[in-house]
Amino acid sequence: MDPTASTDRRDAAVATVTDFFAALDALDVPRAGTFLTPDVVWRNTTLPTLRGLPTVTRALRAAARPRCRFEAVVHHIASDGDAVLVERTDTLTLGPLRSTFWVCGTFEIRDGKIAVWRDYFSWRNVLLGAVTGTLRSVRGRQRHLPAAPGHGRSTGTIPGAAPATVPPDYPRKDQVK
Repeated sequence: MDPTASTDRRDAAVATVTDFFAALDALDVPRAGTFLTPDVVWRNTTLPTLRGLPTVTRALRAAARPRCRFEAVVHHIASDGDAVLVERTDTLTLGPLRSTFWVCGTFEIRDGKIAVWRDYFSWRNVLLGAVTGTLRSVRGRQRHLPAAPGHGRSTGTIPGAAPATVPPDYPRKDQVK
């Protein structure tokens, strides 16, 4: 067996998956669909299995609506022939809510296209990401409140709320080395 041919096949499989995620990040579902076989199967942990290009692209289009966003940061990607393993962090944004969570995906490539896509993730991580994203969203809104009367800039607090108190023994910035 020619080792160069094996390496080329692995590189092509990785490129297919990498280009697929680039299209998803760009919210370009038609381009993402070009990397999928007509009989593609998409399996997500505990979610219904989606079968066929029209069904999968319909689901992807749902995430590409206004005020929605999908981002994937690939941490590790490896292949063995036509199988590609991807460890990544996905971020789903819906309006002001943003959830970031860890995902591991397995892709089976057939004739240069993705035939099977399996994603494994923890619902606990998705929930934790949603809670964290919600808290960040709320904190971000507090930082951009209108200026208090008589002040030239935002106070960063909720109007009418009691001021924060700091324990007397808590070190100030100038006391921390």
